[in-house]
Amino acid sequence: MGGTAVRRGRGAAVTAMALAAALAGCSAGGGGSGGGAGGTGGGAGSSAPERTAADGSVTALRAVDRSTDHARSARVEGTTVLGPEMSTRVKGTVAWGSGVTGALDITYTGGTLAGALRQAGADRTIRARYRHDAYYADMGQGFAARTGGRRWIRYGYADLSRLMGASGAAMRAQMQKTAPDQGVKALLASGDVRRAGRDEIRGVPATHYSGTVDVAALTERDSALGAAGLKAFKAELTAAGISTETVDIWVDRNDLLVKKTERGRLRTGTYSATVYYSGYGAAVRADEPPAGDTVDFTELVKTPPSTPAPGA
Repeated sequence: MGGTAVRRGRGAAVTAMALAAALAGCSAGGGGSGGGAGGTGGGAGSSAPERTAADGSVTALRAVDRSTDHARSARVEGTTVLGPEMSTRVKGTVAWGSGVTGALDITYTGGTLAGALRQAGADRTIRARYRHDAYYADMGQGFAARTGGRRWIRYGYADLSRLMGASGAAMRAQMQKTAPDQGVKALLASGDVRRAGRDEIRGVPATHYSGTVDVAALTERDSALGAAGLKAFKAELTAAGISTETVDIWVDRNDLLVKKTERGRLRTGTYSATVYYSGYGAAVRADEPPAGDTVDFTELVKTPPSTPAPGA
């Protein structure tokens, strides 16, 4: 490998690592364009919370959980802010059920990690495909110039967990939170769910529910999620590095989410996100990119030679 090739390889590795670090938190709630990220308010007409144990919130949310499970997929649109590190805008489709898959365009709009990606040659907007075993990112032509024309990075979840520890596990856990069923499960798990009035979200009348999740305090006694569901939910939040979060959802007359907001605390600081859902039942195409156009994350992070090969 010549000296130029070594430098290119190192540049590609920097890009891959920066993106992996960003992705370990970028899906911490999907986000939504329009509306303040992480705010709890909806459209006009929001009323005061009805904090009564008999307001029927749990029964209503169980109906929402069933409807969401049945819908299986939706279009999403969103924004996420992770402290000073990163802000993103997301748009695409996701499917859920036996794991989460999706095809999303992720635009890095600010923050230190976004700056690192741009300096490393990545496009501002990255096409992403989430599959059951791996995440694929189309890094653009600037990145392809460093990898022999290959635009896509493959991040195997097992490899990320092995090489990046908690950050790698967080990457997969955060993707799970993009699906609308995670917002419902959070409120059912919280033991704190309450009906918070009626709003209009993008022209759709919706009922607002709110709750706060304290991961350390989640118990089966208080949760309406059930023992197995609560255990799985706590494991997902722990893997994502989330200790506390406030979740608000808005549900239409068909018991389907039209909006979700989250505010919470990660190991590294605070985050906020807003997501809008529409087009339930939409087709989701998350095909694996061509092998000849893909470089594996593990290949990029191999230690390059300390000295150039002859002919450098």
